[in-house]
Amino acid sequence: MYSTTSKNRAVLLLSCPEHPGIISAITNGLLHNKANIAHVDQHTTDPREGIFFFRVEFELEDYDHSFENLKRDLEIMGEEYSMNWRLSSYRKTSRMAVFVSKMDHCLMELIWRSKSGEIPVEIPMIISNHPDFKDEVEAYGIPYYHIPVTPETKDEAETKALQLLEGKVDFIALARYMQILSPEFVSHYENQIINIHHSFLPAFIGSNPYHKAFDRGVKLIGATAHYVTNDLDEGPIIQQDVKRVNHRYTADDLKIAGRHVEKSVLAQAVAWHVEDKVMVHGNKTIVFA
Repeated sequence: MYSTTSKNRAVLLLSCPEHPGIISAITNGLLHNKANIAHVDQHTTDPREGIFFFRVEFELEDYDHSFENLKRDLEIMGEEYSMNWRLSSYRKTSRMAVFVSKMDHCLMELIWRSKSGEIPVEIPMIISNHPDFKDEVEAYGIPYYHIPVTPETKDEAETKALQLLEGKVDFIALARYMQILSPEFVSHYENQIINIHHSFLPAFIGSNPYHKAFDRGVKLIGATAHYVTNDLDEGPIIQQDVKRVNHRYTADDLKIAGRHVEKSVLAQAVAWHVEDKVMVHGNKTIVFA
């Protein structure tokens, strides 16, 4: 978790082709900007010809000046090493929109963790295709926008949502939002839309997974948080968890147990996302947690 007392801390995430001396180049660049390294994580897909992934947290003296100088140094280093990189500051809090339909367990978990400071994220708006939770959400001081969606109005609804989101959020969490987003919408937030699927993907994709699980007599149920892509329920997986069940569980029992797993898994995925611990590699993720 982010420290509430460490406002001089920043995070660098990067990936690039494996190259001798890459770690030395990065750490020397940090040293040049008087960075004091606090945490380091790394991974490679192959030590010789793979892709190198790196995450480092560090403290900066003369923060504003050093932060800007480091960005300039990284631009030069990025060209030299064909590097994709992202530099973020603990001084900037991420902003998340939450989309929800008619189940509020994941929504309320995210609101509670945001309000308590457990996840360092602001929620400037909730968007729903139903009006059900308007009073409940606005009691927390969060604007609630009801945008109905029908097959005939889907494009119009997405346009309205994008207008509300523009410039106000960094990413989106789908807290059991039971609408499929169009490729056009997803393109505005590539790898910035986190969905919770009430199944241990890739098993039981699509609708009614708990009934499918019940019919199969499963002994484990689970939930999967993943980034949204144009392929339904097949985006890069961020977090998963399971709960053991038995033959005494009805389909409704499975739903209740599953909801506890869902809200925990989504909240953890959101936390890792805002803490810059997730890197996407193809249709997989590297999670430095």
